[in-house]
Amino acid sequence: MAKLVLDIQGMHCDHCVMRVQKALRAVPGVNQAAVTLEPGRARVDYDESMAAAEAMTAAVSQAGYSASVAG
Repeated sequence: MAKLVLDIQGMHCDHCVMRVQKALRAVPGVNQAAVTLEPGRARVDYDESMAAAEAMTAAVSQAGYSASVAG
C-alpha cells in the first residue's frame, strides 16, 4: 500500500471537499482518500500497481479543481 499527499486548489466549502473525495475514491486502486479544506490537502492510500498520481490528479481536475503532488 502506497501513500500520497496532494495539494488541492479551488476548494471553498465542505461540498467541494466531498466532491474531491468522491472523485479520488472512484479511481481504481484507491483504497482511502481523506480531504481537508484547510490547508487544501488530500491524503490518499492506494495500490500502486493499479493507480498512479496522474490518474488521481486527472480525477480531481475532472471534478473541477486542480491538484498537484505535495512537495
